[in-house]
Amino acid sequence: MIIGPGSTVIFHFDIKLSDGSAAESTRVHNKPAKLQMGDGSLSPAFEAQLGGMAAGDKRTFTLAPEDAYGMPNPDNIYYVDRSKFSSDAPAKVGMIVGFAMPDGSELPGLIREVVGESVTVDFNHPLAGQTLTFNVEIVQVIN
Repeated sequence: MIIGPGSTVIFHFDIKLSDGSAAESTRVHNKPAKLQMGDGSLSPAFEAQLGGMAAGDKRTFTLAPEDAYGMPNPDNIYYVDRSKFSSDAPAKVGMIVGFAMPDGSELPGLIREVVGESVTVDFNHPLAGQTLTFNVEIVQVIN
């Protein structure tokens, strides 16, 4: 079976930054990703690269930031009062902190800066703004 519109795809992927360093991989824990083509979870450019592939196929491709995780959005950077952090987990630059959302889910934010009583938290995806190289291997296609 080949990948087409509406296919469910189980695949492994490795993501590398433009400097060649590894950013993410499903192979670390041997847990492939699952995607429903056309569901909007991945960019049309990413899905276009998968189209026509079949189980066992491998492909390497590079996507510009706009076609991968998008560009960083300044509206996703917030300034939070330092008192919102507990003494058990004080705000430190580089920490990823989960913030409770009204629907009960948790949104991770990266602490970019701590100045006085102000903490700068970035809720953009960590790979936003990056040109990325994807190495994919199709495990299974379900139509």
